[in-house]
Amino acid sequence: MADPRGFLKVRERELPPNRPVAVRLRDWKDVHAHLEEGQVFLKEQAGRCMDCGIPFCHQGCPLGNLIPEWNDLVYREQWVDAIDRLHATNNFPEFTGRVCPAPCESSCVLGINQPAVTIKNVEVSIIDQAFARGYVTPQVPQRLTGSTVAVVGSGPAGLAAAQQLTRAGHTVAVYERDDAIGGLLRYGIPDFKLEKSHIDRRLAQMQAEGTRFRPGVEIGVDITWDELRARFDAVVVATGATVPRDLSIPGRELGGVHFAMDFLHQANAVVAGREVPDQITATGKHVVVIGGGDTGSDCLGTSLRQGAASVTTLAIGKQPPLERPASQPWPTDPIVFEVSSSHEEGGEREYLASTVEFLDDGAGNVRALRVAETEYLPDGRRAPRPGTEREIPADLVLIAMGFTGPETGTLTAQAAAGLTDRGLVARDDDFASTLPGVFVAGDAGRGQSLIVWAIAEGRAAAASVDAYLQGGTELPAPVRASTVSLRA
Repeated sequence: MADPRGFLKVRERELPPNRPVAVRLRDWKDVHAHLEEGQVFLKEQAGRCMDCGIPFCHQGCPLGNLIPEWNDLVYREQWVDAIDRLHATNNFPEFTGRVCPAPCESSCVLGINQPAVTIKNVEVSIIDQAFARGYVTPQVPQRLTGSTVAVVGSGPAGLAAAQQLTRAGHTVAVYERDDAIGGLLRYGIPDFKLEKSHIDRRLAQMQAEGTRFRPGVEIGVDITWDELRARFDAVVVATGATVPRDLSIPGRELGGVHFAMDFLHQANAVVAGREVPDQITATGKHVVVIGGGDTGSDCLGTSLRQGAASVTTLAIGKQPPLERPASQPWPTDPIVFEVSSSHEEGGEREYLASTVEFLDDGAGNVRALRVAETEYLPDGRRAPRPGTEREIPADLVLIAMGFTGPETGTLTAQAAAGLTDRGLVARDDDFASTLPGVFVAGDAGRGQSLIVWAIAEGRAAAASVDAYLQGGTELPAPVRASTVSLRA
């Protein structure tokens, strides 16, 4: 236990401050003002960890992070041991420590009657200290197995699987259809939440370990799935759930109505120095974001930095409560009202808002939305309440309603892979698809989920691939596949 009386002496959560809104809206850098010398600050917060007899934070984290152990090591300023314990369960704490919603903190035992331990901030501080001090070095395999593995998709699931398999001695190639490796980490998450230097330095480590990266190659187009299977001994499908949920209402075809990820992808590409012809921008426009989740929040922060005239975020449901509801008791991860860094920066949030129609300006472009108050029907469905319609001006509408599943057209047409009833790539408990030697990890098999689940599944799928190729494995498998239907 770090400090037997730590949770009594330091009863408040304390996090590094965010940079002033007026300053951070002028650039795309991380919104957090990280402390250069934060050992005392971190020591106090890490010392609040109680080393519980049953650490429910382990249960709250799909990776099973050894949280009390590295809290104790941070308290003692044993940074080498801290990063070893963190890396034992998590390949990329620099990602989870920045963009994971931290379900571990909802499960913190201290959170029963005090603010939870600042687990996420301690985690990111460990990895940042480790990189700064040169503790993150390539782990080159001692021997090569002679087996080859293709990983399709370079998001967190694909990268985790690739790193684990490379370290097990397999020759791994990661294919990515975009022009740079990283998947939605690269082009889906804005730099003010995840600066891309964090991706690049991890990719440098992976390359030094032997992982090979093939950006700009779309499997199913540039190389068929059958050709890929013939070239490699095993394939990991980690393409994510990239099909956006649409809003099929009158006026959907109007100019200025776009999916959120198209907008974010272009914005991130421009920030990275790439040219994007006919870029979708919010500059000088009245922007309406449909969807109140993380993607909607990212659209808000991006629009404000591009100089939008106004930004309104619409959520169809009720505003969540400020405190944990009785129906979601500890240690579950509750749905509560959250204020992200982007919400701090501006814009309006409206709840119980059902979009009924996109209105035409007469030239084929959107000029406004017609919305109505959401009504909850007796059978649980939601519908616009008659007589409550009103208009919201809009020059740009971004649909951020989540994702329905992976893009499976070429996979099913070329390789006859099985799908589930939800349109996900079917797999069994060991992440194996209906195709021999083909495994599925992350959102492609479980549906839209969290980055921490993607990494956990990538690690577990890697263990299954290793066992398939070698007849056994010593790689850890933190989770089992969550979708097991093998309907063809």
